[in-house]
Amino acid sequence: MFDLIDSKMKEIYEKVSAGERLSIEDGLYLYESNDLLSIGQMANLVNLRRNGNRVYFIQNMYINPTNVCEAHCRFCNYRRSPGEEGAYTMDKDDLLRYVSERMHPGIREFHIVGGHNNTVDFSYYLETISTLKKAYPHITIKAYTAAEIEFFSRLAGISPEQVLDELIAAGLDTMPGGGAEILTEEYRMKMSPEKASTDDWLAIHRLAHQKGLRTHVTMLYGSIESKEERLIHMDRVRRLQDETNGFMVFIPLAVQPKSKNAGIKRRTSAIDDLKTIAISRLMLDNFPHIKAYFINIGTQLTQVSLNMGASDVHGTLVEERISHAAGALTQQGLTIDELIWLIHGAGKDAIERDTFYQTIQAYPFKA
Repeated sequence: MFDLIDSKMKEIYEKVSAGERLSIEDGLYLYESNDLLSIGQMANLVNLRRNGNRVYFIQNMYINPTNVCEAHCRFCNYRRSPGEEGAYTMDKDDLLRYVSERMHPGIREFHIVGGHNNTVDFSYYLETISTLKKAYPHITIKAYTAAEIEFFSRLAGISPEQVLDELIAAGLDTMPGGGAEILTEEYRMKMSPEKASTDDWLAIHRLAHQKGLRTHVTMLYGSIESKEERLIHMDRVRRLQDETNGFMVFIPLAVQPKSKNAGIKRRTSAIDDLKTIAISRLMLDNFPHIKAYFINIGTQLTQVSLNMGASDVHGTLVEERISHAAGALTQQGLTIDELIWLIHGAGKDAIERDTFYQTIQAYPFKA
């Protein structure tokens, strides 16, 4: 299949075939290439080498305890100021009611993120975790991005390490990968200047890994960043993974416009979405998994991506709010049957997993 490609693509293919690390320059060439099929086929080879025919999903629930936020990120339409119409902060009873109304026996993970709400104390965030852990001790608590933890550190006047220690004592099991956006300061000063810096984000995940937490990492692409900045982002988390081996999955997130009525020119293209997933798989040679996030790219592209480097389709979610507060047009969640159908449609074996990629149940593909 590679007989017709140019010499540079052949050179990259030889690196991929030999298991050699790609450089940022290699990644730039792939982004600039129109040969999507060759890029996807190389990513598929890498993924098959790592994960065989398996594609993973989890039965999980998103919980956003508050949308009040001190930050004003340019890409966010979810945040509210204190007292603004639509602003909310769940108390303990609200939280338990929200979960109980959506709970079912298959749920294995609570995915908790929210606003940087400085009208409550750090104890509020601890109580959110401890309340859920007490009520549902068998559920994994995946809570609070590195950006939130940096905010908690400022809010409470303690170090990020102390924040992590208190969160773990309250029942924290793992951290989501949000707040990373693009890990360059040029981007962050323009798009999210009030949030954790690049160094802060990386340092907090390093600390988490040192404390035994396995975590996730995202990349919010498709706004003002250059292709080189995307690759710098990948390289920075790849270097941290070399050091700690604490990341389980890399999650490219296509930025959403602020309105559901936004035209197609305000959205990422299908080509960019697929190329970004494939290039992520090729660049991140030390990551077990690349996730295709159906909330942002839709179910059809998610299905295609399973033959272009992705090995995870996330989960049932139940009710995703943050992307849908902006311009996401996709479902807010999928059923387990829909996820299995999606995976089987790509000719893959569907594997229900827990947070840490341990198999719960396999659903083999049958032609």
